[in-house]
Amino acid sequence: MFCSALVLNLDSLSLSLSLSLSLSFCTANMLDTMLKNGWKGGSERRAEEGSSTVSAQNMLWCHCNHHCPDKSVNNTCMTNGYCFTMVEEEEGGVAVLTSGCLAMGGSEFQCRDTGISRFRRTIECCTDQDYCNRDLHPTLPPIMTSDYVDSSIQYMALFITVTVCSIILGLILVFCYVRYKRQESQPRYSIDLEQDETYIPPGESLKDMIEHSRSIGSGSGSGLPLLVQRTIAKQIQMVKQIGKGRYGEVWMGRWRGERVAVKVFFTTEEESWFRETEIYQTFLMRHDNILGFIAADIKGTGSWTQLYLITDYHENGSLYDYLKSNTLDVKSLLKLAYSSISGLCHLHTEIYGTQGKPAIAHRDLKSKNILVKKNGSCCIADLGLAVKFNSDTNEVDIPPNLRVGTKRYMPPEVLDETLNRTYFQSFIMADMYSFGLIIWEMARRCISGGIVEEYQLPYHDLVPTDPSYEDMREVVCIKKQRPSFANRWSSDECLRQMGKLMSECWAHNPASRLTALRVKKTLAKMLESQDIKM
Repeated sequence: MFCSALVLNLDSLSLSLSLSLSLSFCTANMLDTMLKNGWKGGSERRAEEGSSTVSAQNMLWCHCNHHCPDKSVNNTCMTNGYCFTMVEEEEGGVAVLTSGCLAMGGSEFQCRDTGISRFRRTIECCTDQDYCNRDLHPTLPPIMTSDYVDSSIQYMALFITVTVCSIILGLILVFCYVRYKRQESQPRYSIDLEQDETYIPPGESLKDMIEHSRSIGSGSGSGLPLLVQRTIAKQIQMVKQIGKGRYGEVWMGRWRGERVAVKVFFTTEEESWFRETEIYQTFLMRHDNILGFIAADIKGTGSWTQLYLITDYHENGSLYDYLKSNTLDVKSLLKLAYSSISGLCHLHTEIYGTQGKPAIAHRDLKSKNILVKKNGSCCIADLGLAVKFNSDTNEVDIPPNLRVGTKRYMPPEVLDETLNRTYFQSFIMADMYSFGLIIWEMARRCISGGIVEEYQLPYHDLVPTDPSYEDMREVVCIKKQRPSFANRWSSDECLRQMGKLMSECWAHNPASRLTALRVKKTLAKMLESQDIKM
């Protein structure tokens, strides 16, 4: 209402100004016309009516310049009104001085020129004696702006407008902030708590369902039926975010009191989600040392699409996190290494049969993609870049997504782009190079003689924190350097054997590297020699 009143007042003010300006310009134009014709009204018209009507004593002689009548003699004119002198600014800013006679009719009005015309001007009149206008010296008025409104009114209107708009903007910002905080307080990824019990009997745990699924052959290690997966996905409650990577975020969730891990992919990583889901649901894929797959689902919320991958939850987190905060003894070192290579060996191995399992290469093996279970063993995760080998057609099934592996763990044949992508064994050997670096990370954290090194990533002393391809190519391919061994390793039999093992895994020539099965057998012998049972 206030804004409407303000607009009406301003409109009224504008109308008044327009009328005043129109009247002023009309007056100025009238003056221009009368100045041009004033001498005729003052002399010739009176002469035409007859000299008998006006006595000579009432006539006034004036000096004229630029406004002289046609029969003027010596720049003089006669009038019964006023003599005038006027200065006017013409185009180009030139001041022109004019003088002449004004007739009695309307002369008082003409001598009160408002000063409003296309150009600046000033007029002065006199009647006290003949040729009195010779003593008049008008000057041009100061330059006036087109601001005809009292400045105080203008400033007041501006102040009120700015104040009102600021208040409205402030209210809008407060409203947006309150709404934002309300949304922040809610789980970002909310899965509807639809208690759809059609496919899941009450009281049945995830472990029971998975075992039941394997025993009746409805997948035999390929995961739960699709309808069961979708039902589980709808019933999960998000608890807290526990990780974030280039693919998306990882949340801890709960399903009927059981903790699960929910990997939420960015919409740009749909290919990775699809590939990882496909690999996890491969026939005979389930293994103790591969992250347990529970369910996958796509949920559209209108504004964005949510891609979920639900797996077992392991509170120890990744091997990277575990090694940073924990030291190892020989037993725990061998247990971590043996369980990791067992999972990788299962991936690499093709199982023949009516359906069988294809050989799979990980392609992004690193300590952050291996999880540590509660019992101290490991399981391999993040299969979004995995490749499969179809032995029937002898084809390598490479995922179409644009993601590449981690530069720090890339083998020399990947860094110098000599890897043969049509030969599946190339990918298997690339995994073994990366596994050699992972063993090095584990061995550094193993205590021997009361000494242990702090955790570091491979090549920490040779490349920057975020190395480029050029950095890694120079170190790995050109200089052929590898992570260094601590002196104490040579005096500890277990660490000495681990050093020999990792050296054979990261050999420059892919054909010289050990296979996952060979490493698994070597570690099994080491466990046996230490009298450690898995």
